[in-house]
Amino acid sequence: MADLFEDYRLGPGWDEMFGAPGMPRDAYEALHATLQPLSSVELRVRADVLARAFLDQGITFALKGVERPFPLDIVPRIIAAGEWRVVEAGVAQRVRALEAFLADIYGAGQVLADGVVPRRVVVTSAHFHREAAGIVPHNGVRIHVAGVDLVRDERGDFRVLEDNVRVPSGVSYVMENRRAMAHVLPEVFAATRIQPVESYPGQLLRALRAAAPVGITDPTVVVLTPGVHNSAYFEHALLAREMGVELVEGRDLVCVGNEVAMRTTAGEQRVDVIYRRIDDEFLDPVHFRADSVLGVAGLLNAARAGRVTIANAVGNGVADDKLLYSYVPELIRYYLAEQPILSNVETYRLEDPEVREHVLGRLDELVLKPVDGSGGSGIVIGSQATDEELAELRHRIAVDPRGWIAQREVALSMVPTLVGNRLRARHVDLRPFAVNDGQRVTVLPGGLTRVALPEGALVVNSSQGGGSKDTWILAEPASGLSPVDLTSGIETSGIEPADPDGSPPASVPAPRSPDPGPDAGLVGVQQQQQQQSARDGSGSERSRC
Repeated sequence: MADLFEDYRLGPGWDEMFGAPGMPRDAYEALHATLQPLSSVELRVRADVLARAFLDQGITFALKGVERPFPLDIVPRIIAAGEWRVVEAGVAQRVRALEAFLADIYGAGQVLADGVVPRRVVVTSAHFHREAAGIVPHNGVRIHVAGVDLVRDERGDFRVLEDNVRVPSGVSYVMENRRAMAHVLPEVFAATRIQPVESYPGQLLRALRAAAPVGITDPTVVVLTPGVHNSAYFEHALLAREMGVELVEGRDLVCVGNEVAMRTTAGEQRVDVIYRRIDDEFLDPVHFRADSVLGVAGLLNAARAGRVTIANAVGNGVADDKLLYSYVPELIRYYLAEQPILSNVETYRLEDPEVREHVLGRLDELVLKPVDGSGGSGIVIGSQATDEELAELRHRIAVDPRGWIAQREVALSMVPTLVGNRLRARHVDLRPFAVNDGQRVTVLPGGLTRVALPEGALVVNSSQGGGSKDTWILAEPASGLSPVDLTSGIETSGIEPADPDGSPPASVPAPRSPDPGPDAGLVGVQQQQQQQSARDGSGSERSRC
């Protein structure tokens, strides 16, 4: 019987399973021992069972208006407990710094006065909303849920690729991937101690209840969805069901006298916390798009009056701006007086003429990203672009340098992936999810691993042809969600801070600093508009899978 790995070739990136040909790393030994004796036919049969299970359960995503099963590869990704401690602490640190930043820019603005971040970087961001200024959440939390996208570089070190603190999606696939994998690879589960992920809905619900307005001891929490046309609707419904709360659309809510209520068969019921999965622009027609029928008129006024909590907070998107991303290491030092635990990918700010000239001379070596893009949308990988594409890119940068950043092309790490009937090395990234309840940031042990299925592809998003893997964090000695106390900082014993990041090598000029009702047609159009405006990986949620 042929060895599944006999013609497996190590790729150009860090191979997470093999340190050398045929030599699995410690974390992967049990998995390798289980897979090696299997025939390609047997593994393919198990993979087909996995795919059918997803399809039968309706675990799908929308791609170009068509619902498709979300591709789940049968080979899991495994991260050792020691490596995870670094990721966990680094993600929590980043959330804490961004919380402080958002409170500052929608309040006193001291970070701008001190020149740590130029004022123009904030006020020119498409997602800086002055309407959110002065709204102070009861427990100070604006980022109730964060998804921080990570990659492993050529040395195997984790680096931050981007932050998602608006309405990050994908956690439903984390939970469903685990449930499905337990059925198709039970022997590996029996031989491996893996940290569980099923406690996430409970942790999220506790954080949402902790964010309730002053004086509310038994808050009513709802999940606000744009509706069934949204590509992340499956996730909205799953989370509402798992938390035991109502899933509502904008038409189910009414705001009168700064009080928000939910229409029920028994009459109106007060709502205290809204976990919204709708973009800011559609959330409140009084303050944003006047033609929106997805949101609730007066919702922002109710939040300002302290009568309802919106999670995540309005205006968080400024922290997702990829130009602001390049300043996050400086924000960590400024607000926390700590060195960053996780490095950024080296990033160039193109508003600086000297840096821009340098980048324009190296377009074929770098990765160019629109600062407001997500889900792989708009990215140009210079080494794979045609001369015509580079010429067009050069023009777009000249017209709008603030709209772009450039990054070093990172050879993303690789994990064996079933392609046809054989295992092949494919590039992956990782989105850990963090929940903030105001006292601690809790990082889900694992997160969503996305895999680029086409050979050589570096863009992993499902909207760009990618799939996912179950992410296993090995347990030691206690398993489960590990909290990081916000009041006492992050325990970083044994964790080396990242080198000062976000800057190129010294020889390069550094960047300077259910009745449809009469509006049913319009509802469907706006749901699709919201999805199209994001076209990134989670529909209206711009940080798409």
